[in-house]
Parts: sequence; C-alpha cells; structure tokens
Amino acid sequence: MEYTYDVLVIGGGPGGMAAATRAAELGARTAVVERSALGGTCVNSGCVPTRVLAKTARLFREVRTAYDYGIVVAEPTVDWEKTVQRVHATVDRVLDAKGYQATMERLGIDLLRGQAVLTGERSVSVDGAEVSARSIILCVGGDARRLPIEGAGLSILPYEVLSLKELPAVVAIIGGGHTCVQLTTIFNALGSEVLLLDLAPRILTTEDHDVSASVTASFASKGIRVETGIDGIDGITQGTDGTLTITWKRDGDPVSQDVSAVVMAAGWPANLAGLGLEAAGVETARSFIPVDDYLRSNVPHIFVAGDANGSSMLVQAAVFEGETAAENAVLGANRTTPHHLLPEGGFTDPDYSGVGLTEAQARERDSECHAVVVPYAAVERPIIDDREQGFLKLVTDRHRELILGAHAVGENAVEVIQAVASAMAAGTDLATLARVKFAYPTYSAVIGHAARAALRK
Repeated sequence: MEYTYDVLVIGGGPGGMAAATRAAELGARTAVVERSALGGTCVNSGCVPTRVLAKTARLFREVRTAYDYGIVVAEPTVDWEKTVQRVHATVDRVLDAKGYQATMERLGIDLLRGQAVLTGERSVSVDGAEVSARSIILCVGGDARRLPIEGAGLSILPYEVLSLKELPAVVAIIGGGHTCVQLTTIFNALGSEVLLLDLAPRILTTEDHDVSASVTASFASKGIRVETGIDGIDGITQGTDGTLTITWKRDGDPVSQDVSAVVMAAGWPANLAGLGLEAAGVETARSFIPVDDYLRSNVPHIFVAGDANGSSMLVQAAVFEGETAAENAVLGANRTTPHHLLPEGGFTDPDYSGVGLTEAQARERDSECHAVVVPYAAVERPIIDDREQGFLKLVTDRHRELILGAHAVGENAVEVIQAVASAMAAGTDLATLARVKFAYPTYSAVIGHAARAALRK
C-alpha cells in the first residue's frame, strides 16, 4: 500500500518537533500536524514564561538585598504589565531561535494545520483532509485541569496567570508539583501572600525526601503557608466585593481563607479528547496511552512520546522520547529511553534538582547503598554569593562505586545536577569523579566534595 507519509507526527511541541526532525534526518517522508502554535505548551505558555517570571522574581530579590553589598537603590516595585510584556517578548525570541519553520523547510517536513483525528490504524483526517502514514507518532502533550469542585470556574490555570491585571495580594495555589512550587516562589518574591494546598503528604512527591523537606522549610521561612495532607478541597466562592474564599478540609474539619486569586494545577492529563483513538484501536488508561519499552502503543506502528504516555511530564523527556520514537518508527523498534538519566528540577528559591534514584528508591533495591550529603557551605562560591542554603546528596552503589542518584537544593542546583547526570551517562565511577578538578570558585565544586565524601564512606 502506498502511504502519504512514512511518518506522521501529531503535535508540534518539543517532543513532536524532535520526532519529526529525527525521522526526516533518517530519510523518512515526514509531516507534522499542529492545530495551534509550534513549540507547544512549553515554549508558548509553560516552561519558558514560567522561567521568565522566575528570573523576574530573582532580580527583585537581588535588588532588595543590594545594600548588603554597598549598593544603594530605591525600594523596588513591580510593574506587572511590563513583566507580562517581557514574558511575551521572550517567548517570541525563543521561537525565533528555535527556527522550527526553517528546520522543517530544510528537511522537507510538511506542516499540516488543523485538528488531527485518527480514522484508522494508519489514516488521519486533518480538518477533513485524509492522509495516511506507515507509522504515526502521537505527541499531543497534556494540560492542566480544574478539580471538579464547586466554584472551580473561579480559579485560573497556570498559563492564565499572565492574564491577571495585577499581582494578587493573596493567592492560593492548589497542587504541590513542579509548576505549583515555582509559582509559589514567584508570587512570594513579588510580594503576594501565598497559600499552597495539596492532598499529598508532602510537596514534590517525585523528588528525594530531603529535597522536599528542604524546599518546604525554605517556604516556611519566607512566610509561605504550606498545607499538605489535607482531606480535599470543598470549593471556591466569591463575595460581592470580588473576594474569593477557598475552603478545604483537614482531619474532617472545614478550614477557609479569603484570597484574591486561586491557581489550580492539580494533575496533567494527556490531550486525548477528539483524537479518534477508538477508530485506530488505541487503548488508554488513566487519561494516558500506555506504551512498551519502545514507546509503542498496543497498535505497534502507533508510537506515543511525551506527556501523552504518562511516563514523564518533562520537556527533556518528551524530546528524548520523540527522537527515540522516530528512530524506532523508521529503523525498527529496538531503542529505549533510560529515564533515570534525565535530570529534572525547578527554579524556586532556592532551586532544586535531581537525577536517577532517590535514596528511598535505592534502598528498596539495595539496603547497603550509601548516601552522603554535602552542604553548600562546604565550598566557597555559595558563601561569596551569600547563598549557603542548600546541599548536594549522592546516592551510590557501595560495591561498584557508581552513582545511582544525585539530588540538590540551592543556587544553580539544576546546573550542578546536570553535571552529575553527564557523569552518570558516561558511566563515571566515584574514584574518577573525585579526581575531576573544578574551576574555582564555582558551585559545581560541591560535586568533587561529595564524590570524595562518598568514597571515604
């Protein structure tokens, strides 16, 4: 049978563009179907805008502490309208730098604009136009959702934060994942009173317990109210003056607080509605599409990468999986994605990050594994920058002297963990890592300290 394309990618976010680029590089006739803007949620309304806001918050904090270094400035204020303008301008610059359109033209990738609906195992309707493909890669991403509670419509989703006319005096944030804790830091730094609510027993449940505890303690020291382990959210009501009241239960008793805004980010289901999965026989589970080790759905030539398969909600995972799915679609399914080598983290105050196994996960596999924690204050750069708060933890295999996981809280924690992740990917053992010389004075020098401490232990 003659197909319109060898590979058809549905979704033009980071994972979809990575998949299409790799497939085309391998010589496949490739097309991308996208109903909105290329770059997906990440670039247009997610990671990039959040990072710009985090940068704004960091600058605001630094200006307010400038006098500690002898710099005299007036008390800073936030021009929220100007901040929002900066976010949009930065998104445009990132899209220009990405050059999606130029890449597609260079590689001969077709862009099909419209809503994709599967009409069979190898056929797709794009706004009524039928196309076919030997392999299909679903990179449809996910989206934040509102909880089914009374007054849910009074809340905003994370990407709607930029639609606020002004910074809220008091904001409630529902959820304890990466997006929520970053927004918590941003609002707090810019002057809002913040209430963080989560049903989970702790925030950042996917991170190492020490990371979660450290970020929670940092929040408390800044006056942020963190309510974890609650029974549930009862609802949101609005008074005649526009004030919102959010009510939740703790130990069966109702608790409420008046707020100016409620941001809801409890969950991230895949964008599967209207995709026509039934017509292709694709099975779903818990709002996602299960895949095997090679990113295949139950229909072998339909691959799923990124948020839609539910394995990881990280951009770097989507890109990794998109490339792998393309290689498996074109060359045959024999490539996997080692997620344990994908670092993750958040730009809070202080930052946090991790890669590999948490200490708890490692001990479940090997009770004799080692964990060492080196405080940031053990190296000079954090002291110079007045950012001693933080640590690096290495979880290691006692017998093979290999790094099983690394977790950090502190300034530039994400960059520190990236360096450890590179060492893990290269199979570097502790002895070799301990001999690496780091530039002075740097935050990454804490890696050498931790490696030597692990060897001594």
